[in-house]
Amino acid sequence: MKAVTMTATGGPEVLQACELPEPRIMAADQVKVKLRGAGINPIDTK
Repeated sequence: MKAVTMTATGGPEVLQACELPEPRIMAADQVKVKLRGAGINPIDTK
């Protein structure tokens, strides 16, 4: 799956796009949600 990860604290420069294996449901009380989109507040990117 496509993911954006952070390896350190900081601004947008610490974000990295990568491919990760899909998470597996390991317990009866867990769910997996398919996300179709996400928003970013412009003030949070400054």
